[in-house]
Amino acid sequence: MDSISNKDNKYYERKRLCDKIVKYFFLFLSLLCASFVIFIAIFITYKGIYPFFHNYSLDKSSYIHQDASLFFTNSRWLYDGTGGMAFLLLTTLYTTLLSLIISIPTSVFTALLIVRIVPRHVKAILQSAIDLLSSIPSVVYGLFGSGVICPIIASLGVETFGGRSILSGIIILALMSIPTMTTLSINAMEAVDEGLIKSSIALGASKAQTEFKIVIGTSTSGIFAGIILGIGRALGEATAIQMVIGNNSLGTSFYNVFKPGNTLTSAMLSGIGEATGIGYDVRFSLGLVLIIVILLTSTLLSALKRRINPNYKKEDSLLYKMKFLFKKKEAK
Repeated sequence: MDSISNKDNKYYERKRLCDKIVKYFFLFLSLLCASFVIFIAIFITYKGIYPFFHNYSLDKSSYIHQDASLFFTNSRWLYDGTGGMAFLLLTTLYTTLLSLIISIPTSVFTALLIVRIVPRHVKAILQSAIDLLSSIPSVVYGLFGSGVICPIIASLGVETFGGRSILSGIIILALMSIPTMTTLSINAMEAVDEGLIKSSIALGASKAQTEFKIVIGTSTSGIFAGIILGIGRALGEATAIQMVIGNNSLGTSFYNVFKPGNTLTSAMLSGIGEATGIGYDVRFSLGLVLIIVILLTSTLLSALKRRINPNYKKEDSLLYKMKFLFKKKEAK
């Protein structure tokens, strides 16, 4: 009996040792990834505020630096060697908001169609198409927008910059956000308990009422997660939007979506190969502003998601789940 007990003790000791190794290995990987994120954030922050405190030489007798008040209020990008990002920020938020008006209902109804309406073999085809759209590079979307969407808009009889306009940017951002939002919406709707659906129908609800109230209503959390990722994709997109929006550096007429515009990302990308001095460094300032905008947007949407989700618990939060890594074992 003693030999069996010793074998059991050795087995459990090896198991505990293995669990510890795996635990600290994944902790190391998590901290490594977090350190990369922190390093990037510190680097962008340093480079972003650098132009406001550094004097750049224009010639032997004159210097220039980025004025903070002009940077946040000026409506012209890189005017006399300085940059104003007010209209860039407004255009970024404006185009993202209008693209969401297109992409959110399209994504939700497409997901509902795939999960609840079409036959199984058609569902597989549509899901494969959605996955394919998710993997298409940004430059391909930009080429599609430049070669197809811009000519269509130019043919509407409205004065545009060859079709390159805010409207073209809105359509491209919507097209690029739809696959991600649709995929997460599909996953959320497939997780709905079939018993809830059958109970709804048994209680006399119509099929349409069941789909909207039960399927979509229960999937709100997953749909919101897709919206958050879609907004991040729209706010951070550079290549495709730069190819279709027109890159206007003099401000934007928000009431006219047929006019060319400019966003934070397209301004950073446009001309970066030729930019030097303050013209190059101030693009890091735009990047810092963009990071702050994305963080604020994600935080607000996450808070809204928790508020409208009746099933949300504190235990579901990521920070709460990570506590086990640092939790000390209680003495028996």
